Amino acid sequence: MGNIKEKVAYLQGLTRGLDVTDNSAEGKLILNVVDVLQDMAEEIHCIHVAQEDLENFVDAIDEDLSDLEDDVYEGVYNSDMVEMECPACHEVISFESNLLDEENVVEVTCPKCGEVVYENTIEFADEDDMELAMHRIHPGV
Repeated sequence: MGNIKEKVAYLQGLTRGLDVTDNSAEGKLILNVVDVLQDMAEEIHCIHVAQEDLENFVDAIDEDLSDLEDDVYEGVYNSDMVEMECPACHEVISFESNLLDEENVVEVTCPKCGEVVYENTIEFADEDDMELAMHRIHPGV
């Protein structure tokens, strides 16, 4: 950032050293261009400082959110989770394994595309068919 301000300062010094005055049209133009460059360099510096402040603020919020997630979801991640890949968008979806044993109708949908990833309403002729289907849905189940 200092490099832009240094270059503008160099141009200002050059205009003084070359004795550029606003007596001619070219002199007015050059002096005004250097003034605009100075204003732009100062504005860029202010934006850079504001950006650094925002980055620090976002980092602090991220740390606070991480701490909050740890506190709120502490017990959730300790339970057994099942991961399945969405057949439509291939997003990996995680949900609690106790949903596999739920007696009520359960549908797990992909949060990205809305496609049904798992539903417990599928009926199987026997245990072998169910095992085969569960293995196809997710090899770890």
